[in-house]
Amino acid sequence: MRRTGLNRHAGLDDEAGDPLDGLVNLFDIGMVLAVAFLVAGLGLTRDPDSGRVEPRSPVATPSGPTASGRGQAVGTVYQLPDGRLVLVQPNGQRSPIDP
Repeated sequence: MRRTGLNRHAGLDDEAGDPLDGLVNLFDIGMVLAVAFLVAGLGLTRDPDSGRVEPRSPVATPSGPTASGRGQAVGTVYQLPDGRLVLVQPNGQRSPIDP
């Protein structure tokens, strides 16, 4: 800061900085926290039986034998309320399926 006599010929240096700089930094911190909470929330799930929040379990992949080849559709399989499976063929014929 420099002053010449009583007249101010030279400007004052602005050493205080911009007062909104701190607000911008708070906004950045808020955005980082919001993303962190989003990522943490997506990794959790609520158990419908107990109501507790638990970590999400990984999706199980089938480990049994796989089939490949060519074939044709033979009908649609339905499960009845008592647990039995029924095959309905395109011609309307129904046959039970033994599990």
